[in-house]
Formats: sequence, C-alpha cells, structure tokens
Amino acid sequence: MKFLAALCCCLFISLAGFSQSRSTHPIQVLVSPDKPDWTYEPNEEASFSIQVLKHQVPLNDVEITYAVGPEKMTPVNNGKLQLKNGTAVVKGKLSAPGFLRCEANVTIDGNTYRGIATAGYAPQDIQPTQKLPDDFQEFWNEAKAKAAKIPMDAKLTLLPERCTETVDVFQVNIQNAMVGNRLYGILAKPKKEGKYPAVLSVPGAGVRPYAGIIDLAEKGIITLQIGIHGIPVTYEAGLYADLGNGALRGYPFFNLDNRDSYYYNKVYLGCVRAIDFLYSLSAFDTNNLLVWGGSQGGALAIITASLDDRIKGLVSIYPALSDLTGYLHHRAGGWPHMFNVTNAPQMATEDKINVSAYYDVVNFARNLKVPGFYTWGYNDDTCPPTSYYAAYNVIDAPKELYLVQETGHWTYPEQQHQIREWILKQFGK
Repeated sequence: MKFLAALCCCLFISLAGFSQSRSTHPIQVLVSPDKPDWTYEPNEEASFSIQVLKHQVPLNDVEITYAVGPEKMTPVNNGKLQLKNGTAVVKGKLSAPGFLRCEANVTIDGNTYRGIATAGYAPQDIQPTQKLPDDFQEFWNEAKAKAAKIPMDAKLTLLPERCTETVDVFQVNIQNAMVGNRLYGILAKPKKEGKYPAVLSVPGAGVRPYAGIIDLAEKGIITLQIGIHGIPVTYEAGLYADLGNGALRGYPFFNLDNRDSYYYNKVYLGCVRAIDFLYSLSAFDTNNLLVWGGSQGGALAIITASLDDRIKGLVSIYPALSDLTGYLHHRAGGWPHMFNVTNAPQMATEDKINVSAYYDVVNFARNLKVPGFYTWGYNDDTCPPTSYYAAYNVIDAPKELYLVQETGHWTYPEQQHQIREWILKQFGK
C-alpha cells in the first residue's frame, strides 16, 4: 500500500510538468455546446452559445468574431455577431466521425480574448488514416536487437545537493542505441537495502533540465526521469532554452526521410534502454514497473509499453505523434503537425510519409498488451482529439478513458485523482 500511495504522489508531481493552467484573465469568452456530454451523432446539428464575461458578469452588446469547422481545418462558417441579451448562438454539424470546433474571439480595450468548445461526433468510431507497414514489427525487433548489443556503459554521478537522509540522487549517463549516443536522466533510489518497485517517467516535448522525483523515492520507489536529447539534464535552464531555439529547434522533423536515422529512432530505443538500466539495478524488484507521461510523453508511454513487455501498465495523457497523416486526408493529424497545410509543401514527400508510419503511435497502439489509463478532453489545441482517438480506438488491451470534455492541453486535479484510483485498482486495492 505504501508503494501505491507513493506512486500516486509521483504521478501528481509529474503531471505538473506537462500540464498548463486555465486562463486567469478578467475577460472570459465562454463557448458552450447544447449537449451536456458535448457528443453528437453524425449529421446531428450542434448549437454553440457564446458569452463574454468580465469579472464573471456577462457583457451585453459586444461584437464577437466566430469560426466553426472541423478542428485544425479551414472553417466552414465564420463571421461577426453582436451579442443579444449577453448571448450569441452559432450552429454546425459533421456528417462523419470527428470533432467540430467553435472558436469565438472578442477585442476589449485593445486586447483579444478567445474561447473554444469542441463537439465530438461519434469519436469512438474514428479510425486511423495512418498505414501499418508490413514489416513494422520486424523493423522494431531488429532495431531493439541491434541496440541490445551496445554496451550500456552506465555512469552515475552523485548529486549531493539533491540527496536526502533516505534517498540517493544521481545523474545517469548511459549509452543509447549506438556507440557515442548517450541517454541522460535523474535516478532517485532509497538508501536502505532492499528490493523496490520502479517507475519510468518519459518527457513531454521540449528541451529542459530535470529535477528527479525524490519525494517518491523517499516513500520506497526507485524513479528514473529521463530526457531524450542526449545531453546532461543538470545544467542551467538557459542552456536548454538556447538549444530549443537553436540546434534542437524543430527536432521532431529531423531526418524524417530515413527510418533508421529519424530523430525519434534513438528516442524510442532510448526508452527501452532506460528499462534495461532499471533492470540492471540490484534494488529493483523486477515485478512492478510502470511508465507514464503526457503529450510527447503520452506517446512515449504507449510506445514503450508496446515495445517492451517488461512494462506492466501505462498512463497516457493526450498523446502526441498519433495519426500523423490525418492532414493528408483532410482532417486533423497529431502533433507535431508535420503534414498540415503549413508544413506539407516541405514535409509531405513519399519518403517522409512512409517513414512516419514506423513512428506513429497508432501502429504501436495496435500491439499493446498491458492495461492502460487514458485521460484528455475535446478542447486540445496542441494534440487534436481526432488524432488520439484514432490511436485509442485500435487498442485491444484493457483500457479505461477518463474524459473531461472541457480540458485542452492541461489537466484538472480530478483527472489526477482518477489516475490514482486506476492505479489502486490495478493492484487490487
């Protein structure tokens, strides 16, 4: 039971790393569908009411601009409306499974404020556009086998300033899928002799340092929080900002025309190597191993659990990298939106489209065998729900979805509570 409580604590800490808060502006634009569950059948009309609040009081006689259409696509209906008695109403519908988004904007005192609501049309029926390569499994089996032959060459550097009376904290530096390519992370493990469960935290997008998950280790859990860029994770934040805006800017697009050298090749194999490292620890009990993450990390959680059967369960929040080819079929595709109207002229080549299939969450989701907990909303601007439903709907393993329609690329405490309850259930508590 102590393990479960500590694990849940770790999840709360980790979720904070890839969640964002709701707007706290004094002006709010509220867009509300006419169905409480925000969910419709194809060809059913959705009606969106729009209000503008100032200090939570509705404003009258305000002009708003609006746009309605499939998420991430060109609006099919847009224009301006004057609020009457504090409300305006716009309507729309979809004839096929997908998501219809209504966006409203208002400009007050020179500042523009935005609100959205997204109607889900038979989301459980959304199917992937991404193709499954005939040699998908063979490709990854060979890649893993080749990487496994590379010596781990683990180097641990004690971080005394982060250690506590009961926990040792290290920067981990191990060899990744090829000689000279390194994987860095923060390991926190109890000082007391014994056998402990372990958790692997996989990161959201970006370039940043990591602090480690020390509170959890104090409860008797080995934690490994990894980065993906092959650079130490203990430098000052400014260095990572410089890399993110410089050498690593646009990394999800690097070498997309080559399936062996695409940027995420070392990332996915690095997640497997992180598991190898955990199994090399004499203190790991080898029975309890969970992976979780959100956004890019939500994708990596699914991918890692699919690639490595040593994972016993996963938590994935609004996974990125899902159904990347959606844009090529006139609907939203997954982050990083490599084939959208802006990127397609450079990125939508035959080679890059073909390579994307080997890295798409959809094709890993098909092979999942372990139970998973998933949570997200309909209003996600970063990782479109169309894309992650395409992955979720092909999962044949035990799965549970906690849907909070209003959320975007952020989570409520209630979602974190549901994650805790799911973990307790998995362990029969």
